[in-house]
Amino acid sequence: MTARAKARVALIAGATGLVGRQILEGLLADPGVGAVHSLGRRNPAPHPKLTAHSVDFAALPALPPADEVYLALGTTIRVAGSQEAFRAIDYDANLAVATAAVAAGAKTLGLVSSMGADARSSIFYSRVKGELEDAVAALPFTGRVIARPSLLLGNREMLGQPTRRGEFWGGAYSATPSDF
Repeated sequence: MTARAKARVALIAGATGLVGRQILEGLLADPGVGAVHSLGRRNPAPHPKLTAHSVDFAALPALPPADEVYLALGTTIRVAGSQEAFRAIDYDANLAVATAAVAAGAKTLGLVSSMGADARSSIFYSRVKGELEDAVAALPFTGRVIARPSLLLGNREMLGQPTRRGEFWGGAYSATPSDF
């Protein structure tokens, strides 16, 4: 970063989740990022560049000025407990943050979506992900990256979530089939 370059300010929603933790780690390590504001129900570990904001995504306050926003909020229908609860997180909360980020000056958006996302899908999960992609595409960001990962591998136990059988078969753990 040159002496005249301005350090970027980033917002991240979902910084304590499986993917969000990795995004946060990258932002904090990036010398071009001067400050990171995390938005969530839980706070990540302290860091000199990080300001953690505990928020209610259904009543999101005005966000601090920022250059970019990363959306890594997500769950599963099983963990959420219902389709309505899933949609409140994976669609409503993400869209609320994206909209508030625009108002805070963010010009760039990074969204963690899902393989198969399609607003016209007959599969509820894929449909919600596709509807969110369409909704954020309609917002006035000048740069936008939408990642569509397939199976997300990682340590779900530290998130208080059960390990899923597909993760074993996907090679995420050195567990044996008897662990399931």
